[in-house]
Amino acid sequence: MVFEKRLLRAEPNLKILSKLWRINWLYVGLICLLAAVGYIALYSAAGGADYPYARPQMMRFAIGFVVMISVALTPLRFLAKLAWPLYGLGIVLLLAVLHMGHVGKGAERWIVIGGIALQPSELMKIGLVLLLATWFHKISWKQMGNPLRLVVPAFLVLVPVVLILKEPNLGTAVIVGCIGASIFFVAGMRLWLILLLVCPIPFAFEFVYSHLHDYQKARITTFLHPESDPLGAGYNIIQSKIALGSGGMWGQGFLHGTQAQLNFLPEKQTDFIFTMLSEEWGFVGGACIIGLLLLIIIGGMIFAIRSKNQFGRLLALGLTMNFFFYCAVNLSMVMGAIPVGGVPLPMVSYGGSAMLTVMFGFGLLLSVQVHKDSTFGMEKKTED
Repeated sequence: MVFEKRLLRAEPNLKILSKLWRINWLYVGLICLLAAVGYIALYSAAGGADYPYARPQMMRFAIGFVVMISVALTPLRFLAKLAWPLYGLGIVLLLAVLHMGHVGKGAERWIVIGGIALQPSELMKIGLVLLLATWFHKISWKQMGNPLRLVVPAFLVLVPVVLILKEPNLGTAVIVGCIGASIFFVAGMRLWLILLLVCPIPFAFEFVYSHLHDYQKARITTFLHPESDPLGAGYNIIQSKIALGSGGMWGQGFLHGTQAQLNFLPEKQTDFIFTMLSEEWGFVGGACIIGLLLLIIIGGMIFAIRSKNQFGRLLALGLTMNFFFYCAVNLSMVMGAIPVGGVPLPMVSYGGSAMLTVMFGFGLLLSVQVHKDSTFGMEKKTED
């Protein structure tokens, strides 16, 4: 009898252990490697010290790691129940930012709760992906052909985009819109409807441009002609290009980047951290970092493909696209391919909200991988 009681108590532990065994630890290793790159970069950004950037960032990563593994062990059914509460919380926080948010660099993007500065737009991206995955896994391919079925989810995407634009935060708003569009496409949105929505975009540029803030217009002008104001609006991107070019093939060496260490490079701990790394490690180092980011993105896509349920596929795809757009916008920005938009490089740039939400997203992604054989979302069709 005592043996049976012990056996019953041991069963839940065995279940958790089996889930831990199923976690793709190679993927976790890639995440840890990227965090290590971030530590080295932030150590260099502080001039060879682990404070004020590197040490706090690693403490956040440690907390995020525990969150990531905990979420990875959580069943998909429970995660789906978090969709509406998380989305609603994101909307409430975005509204709070507009009324009592903290202003930084001309934008009102943060809200201070309990002495901690949070960026609600980061949480909103995760909540939106969860909600769209929950919404679309209940809709069949045939139903996706009906445009009326897409009105509600389109509205759910539009609301946070508009609120984020009002902060104003154009870069994150574009990323949120792209994430939503990606999930719509994979869920089965018809190509003719996509073309119908995309075609008017070029004609809307003039209207959108007229409603941009002055600093956003300056970013676009600077993107086209950075040399027109080398000491003003064009300073950031010019210094970024100089730092990228001065790194050469192998770089100037750790802690020896002239543009970064002499403080010519602006925001080297956040937006332009990849530029600083490329200056110190050169083209080879920069290519290795991009390769590491690609491996993480490809791994997320593989998790999505291998999932046997629609919810898991859409969730993994949305989270992977979030990470992809994050990286693509930041790298394109610092190389001068697109206007500067204030989007950091995930897991590398300094920032608490971004680090914790990205780690939470990785936990959701790993949960899809751990529960890839789950039949979640299929029971209803079977009963019908």
